[in-house]
Amino acid sequence: MIAQLEAKTNQSFLHLALKVDAVVSGANGVAYLVAAPLLDDLFGTSSGFLRAVGAFFLVYAIGVWLLSAQHRPNSTLVAAVIGGNALWATASVVFAIVEARPLTAVGIVWTLAQAVVVGGFAVAQAVGLRSRRSSVA
Repeated sequence: MIAQLEAKTNQSFLHLALKVDAVVSGANGVAYLVAAPLLDDLFGTSSGFLRAVGAFFLVYAIGVWLLSAQHRPNSTLVAAVIGGNALWATASVVFAIVEARPLTAVGIVWTLAQAVVVGGFAVAQAVGLRSRRSSVA
C-alpha cells in the first residue's frame, strides 16, 4: 500500500511539473503572439522574432500538455522535454550574453529570468521522472 502511494505521488509530481511547464509556456506563447508589437521595443527584439517564439511556445505547450495527460507519460518523451528545457535554458543565457547589444536591459533580464524558470522546469521534471523510476524498481 505504501509503495502504491509513493508511486502515485511520484507520478503526480511528474504530471504537475509537466502541466505547469505547459501552462506557463502556453501563456508566454499567447503573450508573445498577441503583444509582440508592444514587447518588441521593451525587449529590444523584432515583432517577427517574438511571434516565431510565441508560435513555438504554443506548439510546445500543446505537446507537453498532451504528454502530461497520459496516465503514465512515456519516459523517452519526458526525457526529451527535460533535454529540450535544459537546452532552451542554456541557449537563453547564451542569447542574453551574445545578443546583449540589441536587447534592452529589460530584454536581458527577461531572457535570463526565463532561463531560470525553464531550467527549474527541467530539474522538477527530472526529479519527477527519477522518482517514478525508483518507485517502480
